[in-house]
Amino acid sequence: QVQLVETGGGLVQAGGSLRLSCAASRLTFSLYTMGWFRQAPGEEREFVAAISWSGSSTYYADSVKRRFTISRDNAKNTVNLQMNSLKPEDTAVYYCAAQLTGGSSYYYTSDYKYWGQGTQVTVSS
Repeated sequence: QVQLVETGGGLVQAGGSLRLSCAASRLTFSLYTMGWFRQAPGEEREFVAAISWSGSSTYYADSVKRRFTISRDNAKNTVNLQMNSLKPEDTAVYYCAAQLTGGSSYYYTSDYKYWGQGTQVTVSS
C-alpha cells in the first residue's frame, strides 16, 4: 500500500530552522498534489502548505508565509518543508499528505487520500 514517511522533526529554539522531508512509495508521485498539515495538542489538524504535481504552484497558510517553503523532487518521490524563523506556536506534529491531482481544493484534510504517520516539531522559547 501507499506509504508516506516523514523525517526531520526535532527540538529547536525559537528563531531556528528545521527541514522536514516526506518520502513517498507505491504511488505515481508526479500525479499527486502534496500537502503538509500540523496538529498541536488539543487542536484540529490544520493546513500548512501544498504544492502542485509539477511544483509550479505552491500554497501556504497565512501563519507560515515567508517563513516556510515547500518543494518537491519528482525524481526522488520526496516533498520537503523548509521551516525558518520558527516560533513556539509552530510546535505540533507535522503530517505529509497526498491527493490525486485534479481536486478542486488543497486546504482541507478531507481533500487528501494518503497520510504519513507524522513527525514531532517542538520549538522552545
